[in-house]
Amino acid sequence: MRIQLSWFNAQLAQRAQAIAAGELTPAVPRDAATVIVVRDAPGGVEVLMLRRPDSMRFAAGAYVFPGGSVDPADAQTPLGWDGTDEAVLGQALGAPADLTRALVGAAVRETWEEAGLLVAARPVRERAARPDGQAGQPAGLSWDEDRAALAAGQETLAEVLRRRGIEVQVQALTFCARWITPAAEPRRFDARFFAAALPDGQSESGPNAEADHVAWIRPDAALDAARRGDMTLLPPTATTLAEFASAGGVADVLGRPRDVVPVQPTLVSEDDEAWLEIPDHVAYPL
Repeated sequence: MRIQLSWFNAQLAQRAQAIAAGELTPAVPRDAATVIVVRDAPGGVEVLMLRRPDSMRFAAGAYVFPGGSVDPADAQTPLGWDGTDEAVLGQALGAPADLTRALVGAAVRETWEEAGLLVAARPVRERAARPDGQAGQPAGLSWDEDRAALAAGQETLAEVLRRRGIEVQVQALTFCARWITPAAEPRRFDARFFAAALPDGQSESGPNAEADHVAWIRPDAALDAARRGDMTLLPPTATTLAEFASAGGVADVLGRPRDVVPVQPTLVSEDDEAWLEIPDHVAYPL
């Protein structure tokens, strides 16, 4: 399938042509993690989406899920593997053990930084602190201060969680998709998508540097808005929403079996028009 692009420019067209001719080596994709936070609602399953500010250089105004690049420190995030085999998950992610741990850590860190939600977390000692500030929170920094320090790079997620007696419950994250940025793009990502339930007692934060609007929305409603031109969705986001639109609830989203195949679209320039080619096996909904 081909999608016509409005943001394709002459420089990108030249890169695509040079790569196709073997004159330019594509950039190496950076590993990244994205999390689709889901909750049950009267109208069906809802997903948390962030709107990228108009000032952003890429995909300004698009609605996306929380996520971002893997940091080296993410591999040190304390993880609990109950019911989950690290080797099996690594095989599904297409990642060695250290990267598997880092991807899980990045998924949790980015969701906390961008949406204020600490997903897949569980206490590992009695009366451990909770993000909603309920019983047992130890003296010291507040959760907001911890989150600010994390976003500023003053403290790692591993340091925060260990201090507060919390580990990431790996089985609470469901690997559901993998998208790799087209070769012609100068900044590329190899993004693994995880789904996670909205944690009990937590609520999302307001806008921040990465988002000027935060909203819960049904997947089918988001796709309808995109078809009307009222919402911008990138292909990975739209395709994931289409899958979730058929879900009977959070349990279905997290429990359904998936055989994840990596998707890498291709940028094509023909007759001064730009196209994004998406592999035929992808059920692109727009």
